Amino acid sequence: MGNPIVDAIRAAGVVGAGGAGLPAHVKADATAQTVLVNGASCEPLLMSDPYLMETQVDTLVRGLETMMECTGAERGVICLKGKHHAAMQSVREAVTRLGRGRLEAFELDDFYPAGDEQVMVYEVLGKVVPERGIPLQIGAVVNNVESLCNIAHAMDGRPVTHRYLTVGCEVARPMVVRVPVGTRVSEVLRFAGGPTISEYRVVDGGPMMGRVLPDAEQPVTKTTSGLLVLPPDHNVVARKVMDRQTVKRLTKTVCCQCSQCTDLCPRNLLGHSLHPNKLMRVLDGQTADSPIAKEALLCSECGICEKFACPMGLSPREVNALLKKDLMGAGIKWEYDGRPLTASRFRDERRIPTSRLIKRLGLDQYEAHPPFAGDFEPAQVYIPLRQHIGVPAVPVVSVGQHVDVGDLIGEIPEKAMGARVHASIKGVVTAVENGIVTINGENR
Repeated sequence: MGNPIVDAIRAAGVVGAGGAGLPAHVKADATAQTVLVNGASCEPLLMSDPYLMETQVDTLVRGLETMMECTGAERGVICLKGKHHAAMQSVREAVTRLGRGRLEAFELDDFYPAGDEQVMVYEVLGKVVPERGIPLQIGAVVNNVESLCNIAHAMDGRPVTHRYLTVGCEVARPMVVRVPVGTRVSEVLRFAGGPTISEYRVVDGGPMMGRVLPDAEQPVTKTTSGLLVLPPDHNVVARKVMDRQTVKRLTKTVCCQCSQCTDLCPRNLLGHSLHPNKLMRVLDGQTADSPIAKEALLCSECGICEKFACPMGLSPREVNALLKKDLMGAGIKWEYDGRPLTASRFRDERRIPTSRLIKRLGLDQYEAHPPFAGDFEPAQVYIPLRQHIGVPAVPVVSVGQHVDVGDLIGEIPEKAMGARVHASIKGVVTAVENGIVTINGENR
């Protein structure tokens, strides 16, 4: 028989809400000594996690204790930045009231990327995760705040149907809002008063690691943490949409090998064998044969090299990503030699304060703590059958079928890694095509 907690998490379709989208039942089906709650609100401007820690901390604690029970962990640590004063007070009170000596709050400094799980593990536990490894290798499991809230709901039989997200920058009413999965971005923006500029692009996620959407008709998914509206020529947007050939041309002609990208690389500062400046010199056609190129597999793509370190305005992150894609396509893997890893003695001095990063990004005019605007329910949703790491869900509904909120519409294929998908509004299925289930709301 399976573990009933793992089964409940799997049935509810919980995935990592921080961006990667790993099905949460995979992490739950492990053994660990410590569960860390990633409440770092790592990306600048994103505020849904602090909001949840402040207002739904009991639910968060219940999800944390569920994960601890499932993994056998004896220690649970809720990690968040001290600058979120109301959330910190809420967490400390909850730990005292509900923790029974097993839970604690850990105050993180305000730097980027404090929410990178390998960085967080080192900050809290003082241990370095092996190269190309996961925290479980040193006895830890890391879960995002909203993921744990969803795990708590899963134990009540409630699947994942909604998402909290930050809507910010060039919108009339910046906000944190809760929307059904599958809501079109354009409708969320209208709910926020609409864009304040005529020409704009939307970043799905944060300014550092988020992606620029092709248009505003894309759906919100389980991993959508923010929608940032910015001018097309803004520093954050321009770097993300640069074509591959331009990236390569600039790299070959402009990089001066100053090594600042390597000096400030968070993974290099943890002792990993990652040297972005050397990767900038890997030539086309040499990826598979170059031992240096393999280092790209260690890159977390946090973006510090691109958006903060490089004085020439280049994109080591994009170069690393292209190399990584080529390496993984060729089936080349990183071979960790097992040597003990030691963090750099310069690490503390080279951490990037979030305030400086925001100024460098040209986002300081948008920095604020937007209010929670409540729930928004659209007339129609477009729910992707793939919102997670792994294979797409298989549709189990047909056109014309009536569904209620929480009804199963996508099942995990047999013997595959994936996540279930559920209806997020009550209505009628009007289309099942191109990997998307469309539902029209009732009385609309």
